Amino acid sequence: MSRRLLLPASPLGWAALAVVLVAVPLHASLRSVAGGMDNGIVVHAARVWLDGGSPYADPHFLYFPSAVLAAVPQALLPAGVLRWTVPALVTCGLVAGWAAALRLHGVPWRSRLAVGGLLALVLGFAPFAHLVALGNWTVTAAVALPCALLLAARDRWTAAGLVLGAALALKPLLAPVALLFVLARRGPALAAVVLVPVVASLGAALAMPDPAGFVTRTLPFLLRGDDGFVRLYEASPGAVLARLGLPAPAATGIALAGAAAGLWCAWRRWASGASAVSRAGGGSGDGDAARISETAALLMLSAFLVSRPSYDHYLLVAVPLLVAGATAVGAPAGGGWFWLALLPQVPGLAWPWLDTEVRRAFLDCATLCGLVAAVGLRGAARAPAAPDPSGAAGPAAVPGSRDEHVLTRPGRRGYSA
Repeated sequence: MSRRLLLPASPLGWAALAVVLVAVPLHASLRSVAGGMDNGIVVHAARVWLDGGSPYADPHFLYFPSAVLAAVPQALLPAGVLRWTVPALVTCGLVAGWAAALRLHGVPWRSRLAVGGLLALVLGFAPFAHLVALGNWTVTAAVALPCALLLAARDRWTAAGLVLGAALALKPLLAPVALLFVLARRGPALAAVVLVPVVASLGAALAMPDPAGFVTRTLPFLLRGDDGFVRLYEASPGAVLARLGLPAPAATGIALAGAAAGLWCAWRRWASGASAVSRAGGGSGDGDAARISETAALLMLSAFLVSRPSYDHYLLVAVPLLVAGATAVGAPAGGGWFWLALLPQVPGLAWPWLDTEVRRAFLDCATLCGLVAAVGLRGAARAPAAPDPSGAAGPAAVPGSRDEHVLTRPGRRGYSA
């Protein structure tokens, strides 16, 4: 099955993909007035700043000051232009993130997995259309994470840190991935992750009428998580269990325990690859694309268990990364539990008592918890790869498959002599 997924896609598949990639942003443009509600919040903040006000007067503006300056070009455009361009740009961003994830795992962009996987994300994964309709800046994280991991897999960790830092300056969603740099012991790259958003935000804050607005207004809002409107859409177990009547301390404790278990599984996934390489007498093993992507995905999914707020479209940061690596030996997306966890996200599937918009968070929570369990247990249980007779670490090759080929570096395959 894995080998068949790497064969070239049919013209019919390409045609279907082209149709849906036009239809989804077009539908969002016809329903939206100014490029989506979430993008409108950021653009409104930039317009308030241009008029001399504080962007943090709106409690739902949850971004660093640097995002205000980044939104200024949009603030200068009329709503009619944003209505058509923002959904198209979000779609292009998600496609670019998918392409980077394919490159990371060495999957040909003309393959069945490349075309069919993206088609499945658009048609069978509800958060895709939700993100396009909202115009949320989560799309910056969905693009930046696979690009940063691709650089890291090529042993360009400092460049990866700069990419990740730039994404954090726009939206601090990818902050948990900094732990990946800690696990890899990449101090200079970690410094880039931290310094880029800090410098950008401090510089932008000096131009704000209330330079400390993010600290005095936004952080307390995030820590409280008691906004009645936001709570209806939060997918974290702490928020969902509280809605079911569980006391808030107990709900938070369960969420923290789940996040801690996910972090432990991420550490195990990273350590298993490191031990395999060290036994073989090789280097650090940082070039293992599957190891890097699965560890990063687990870090993000674990953080979503406790982050407030936590929305369904956050899943687009991790799920495409995992789906793109489905053909790798032992990949989480190669198991049935992974796809079972995604079942609540199939558009149009009616769930009794959960088919209203304000109850969708229960389905999103089930998917989030299911993904942490499926990816975490698969990664934690993965045995370190044994060295081959030549002394190089790596899983045994499957006869007749692309695993017989030598992965010279992510995105480029050669053949053994």
